[in-house]
Amino acid sequence: MKKDPGKRFEVFDSFDQQNNFCWTLDKPESTVSLGSRLTKKFPDLNILLLNGPLGAGKTTLVKGIAKSLKIEEPITSPTFPLSQHYLTGSTPLIHIDLYRIEEANAANEFFLQEEEESKAIGALMVVEWPERLSLTLNDAWIGWLKYSNNNKIRFFQLNPPLDKDNKLSISSL
Repeated sequence: MKKDPGKRFEVFDSFDQQNNFCWTLDKPESTVSLGSRLTKKFPDLNILLLNGPLGAGKTTLVKGIAKSLKIEEPITSPTFPLSQHYLTGSTPLIHIDLYRIEEANAANEFFLQEEEESKAIGALMVVEWPERLSLTLNDAWIGWLKYSNNNKIRFFQLNPPLDKDNKLSISSL
C-alpha cells in the first residue's frame, strides 16, 4: 500500500494486478479529487456504472468528474429528475440515477434512451444505482463506493470494461 499525502488517498497495489483499482477516501474532498483524476487517467471512460449505498459519495465523485470536464454548473443528485445533462464543458456529461425506477424493463428503456443521446453528443454517462438494470454492458466501467467498518472512510474500487484486454496502470494517477 502506498500513501500519497498530496493526493489524500491511498492506492492498493494488490488490485492493480487484476486490472482493478481501489482507493481509500478519507473526506469528500478526496472523493472530488479522485473523480477529477479518473477522466484524465482513463480517457476512454464513456460509461461509468456507479454502485454504493445512500450517502456513500456517488454524486460527490461525479462533482469531481464534472470538474475535470470543465463543467461549471452546480452538480446535483438526479434522484428526482432521474437525469441531469451538463452540456457546457469540454465533454458533455449525462448523470442518471435509477434509484426510483424499480422495474428492470423501465430502467433498461430509460437507460437506452439516455445512452443513445450520450453517444450522439459524445458525452460521458455516469449511472447511479445500475443494479436496477438487467442489461449486459460490456463497454462500461464499474465503480463501487463502500463504507469502512467504522464508517469514517470510504473505499472506491474501479473495474475496467469486460471488453478491455489491456494492461492498465495506476502509476500516474
